[in-house]
Amino acid sequence: MVVNSTPGDGAEETVGSIGRAVGQIVGMPVLVVAADPPRWPVVWVNHAFTEATGLTLDDVAGPAVDLIALSAEDASGLHQLQDAVLDRRATSALLRLRRAGGDWFWARTVVTPVTAEGADEPTHWVAALVDVTDQVHRDAAVAAEVEVVRRESEDLALIGAVSDLVMDLDDPYGLRAIAELLAHRVVGWAGFYVDDDGLQAADGVDATRAPRASGRRHGPGGTGVPFVARRGARPAGDDPVQRLLDGEGEPHLVLDLDTDAPHPPGTASAWLAADLRARVPGGTDVGHVAVLPLPGRHRVLGLLAVVPRAAAGPDLVHDAPARGGVDERTRTILSLTARRVGLAMENVRLYAREHRVAETLQRAMLPEQAEVEGLDVWSYYAPNVVYAQVGGDWYDVAQITEDVVGVVIGDVVGHDVEAAAAMGQLRSVVRAYAFEVTEPGPVLERVDQLVGGMRIPRSAGLVLTTLTRRGAEDGGCPSWHLEYSRAGHLPALLVRDGAVTLLDEAGGPLIGFGDGHRRTARHDLLPGDVLVFYTDGLIERRDRALLDGLAALREVAAGATAVDAAGIGEELLARLADSPEDDVAVVVVRIPDLTDTSGHGGNVRSRRWQLPSEPGSIARARHAVLRTSHAWELGDASNAELVVSELVANAVLHGWGRVTLRLHDTGEGLRIEVEDSNPTPPVATEGHPGRIGGFGMRIVERLADWGWRPSRGGKVVWARVRPTEPSVLEGPRGGA
Repeated sequence: MVVNSTPGDGAEETVGSIGRAVGQIVGMPVLVVAADPPRWPVVWVNHAFTEATGLTLDDVAGPAVDLIALSAEDASGLHQLQDAVLDRRATSALLRLRRAGGDWFWARTVVTPVTAEGADEPTHWVAALVDVTDQVHRDAAVAAEVEVVRRESEDLALIGAVSDLVMDLDDPYGLRAIAELLAHRVVGWAGFYVDDDGLQAADGVDATRAPRASGRRHGPGGTGVPFVARRGARPAGDDPVQRLLDGEGEPHLVLDLDTDAPHPPGTASAWLAADLRARVPGGTDVGHVAVLPLPGRHRVLGLLAVVPRAAAGPDLVHDAPARGGVDERTRTILSLTARRVGLAMENVRLYAREHRVAETLQRAMLPEQAEVEGLDVWSYYAPNVVYAQVGGDWYDVAQITEDVVGVVIGDVVGHDVEAAAAMGQLRSVVRAYAFEVTEPGPVLERVDQLVGGMRIPRSAGLVLTTLTRRGAEDGGCPSWHLEYSRAGHLPALLVRDGAVTLLDEAGGPLIGFGDGHRRTARHDLLPGDVLVFYTDGLIERRDRALLDGLAALREVAAGATAVDAAGIGEELLARLADSPEDDVAVVVVRIPDLTDTSGHGGNVRSRRWQLPSEPGSIARARHAVLRTSHAWELGDASNAELVVSELVANAVLHGWGRVTLRLHDTGEGLRIEVEDSNPTPPVATEGHPGRIGGFGMRIVERLADWGWRPSRGGKVVWARVRPTEPSVLEGPRGGA
């Protein structure tokens, strides 16, 4: 601002003119300060200034620096004014000023230098004030609301991230991932402890432990050796951690890690404090740790221990020291996390237990094929239910006596859990009576009588067959005598020299609907004869009539080129079971011809097995490879045995559903294919720290060319065993 003045003008009149001019223009409180450092005296104020602040010129006369220092409470605004004055430029600053009555108000202060015409240095400074208290309060309220929303959004995002991690809590490092997330976002350090036979630090959840209604306590001396104690019984001395584990008292606590802290020996508090001192970075200097329980449905499953960040808020857990307490926001996040983790831990264990129970029951109902002497038997079973190992179809191949073999194949209407349960009941009944009576017709009569009182909710059909061995004549092959009875089931096939005969005699109604008499049909079998038992899932399709499917089955069976039961069964599946719409069960029985010297001419040299997803299938797969390699004269099968063992073990460990094993003679080695329902590809690793295994595919790489491909229901892992390679047990290829 430039002011015209004459030598005769008085300083007071000039200042007043400046102030009045500014006040008239802007209509606001104004004060004028003389540019006379270092005092910078206030030389004029207007009436609006006195009304706004309650201060007259007499009240503020004196150095402006003293006035502002006494009345202002905003260091940043003061520094801004100071810098502008030193630079001789106008500026605007937000100041919090004190009125005469002592209350504070916010003022937007505009400071402008006043320079005489023709002069370079200002003679005065004019300060105009605008009361913006209401606006500042409104802005502060909005900012506070925005900050609350921002923090709530961050908290929700964090809880969402925790929830995502909780979904994978069965991962071996699931708890560690959540602890690392908390340490990155809200606390300085976090760690989980589970109460499994005593407290122990945990990176993940041991799903094999069954959920329990009560925990265990720590042994004497804080050693961590557990012993069982009644709920509510206490060791000598105070033990706040044990109370937390018992679900008693406060929902959280602050644990003193001071080595001189009075934690009685033998208590959970003493053990946890000692472990945290060793586990937390700088644990001997931390001082205090906040501890929260992990609540399950019936008991506390473990603990979440956290070291808060240094800048803890004023609202601390139990008014604990700032180094051990957490503010309300952090406490809410930790409590929600602890609840989610506790429930997820229990759910993981409950699911694992229910899964084990379901698998145990399913394995108990899975079809069985006994190893029978003198017969070539191949079987196949596939339920049409995702993740299930059993459906409504079933078969049994049982050695009833030394010379009698029983074969049964059946189909319960439907392919759900109820059908599987009905199948399990029927299978047990039929097997029990077959061992007692042997002749198929009377067996089914008894089954009718029993099923009528069992109230099985589903109807079922089956074929029961017995094969009785008779002595060989003149040193030839033993002969076999066939007896069978049908209860509402499709007839089996007898294939002899390319001709197919339907075994459609001795028919009758579905099980439970018999009239009290079941017939038995009989046939004498010759060496080389093949029997094919099947359920309707093999031949029935929506776009094809059942009779057309049966005709297709007869055609494929008559034209089979394989000379063994497995090869014939493989041809049937390849031609007919490419896209089944129902459960499928197939049993192929071949009467060996010991006088046949034609070898394997025309054999497709391919076999398939359906194996349950259980450890026992690994040994069964090894035996299958050994027998097949011997039958196909492929030489030493030790490498193939190792390869199939690793592939099936991976399918059992990491897959689900049933496991399909296929063997093919490629002419350049044995090709092994293992299919399971897990679409995740296999990975060759160097093993996992602290875990058993992880080297299986490395063994496969040493012994075979291998790869994988996706399949309709999961994936297929294949390996072609190199016949000239030494066994992995003999050391690396290429020398020592």
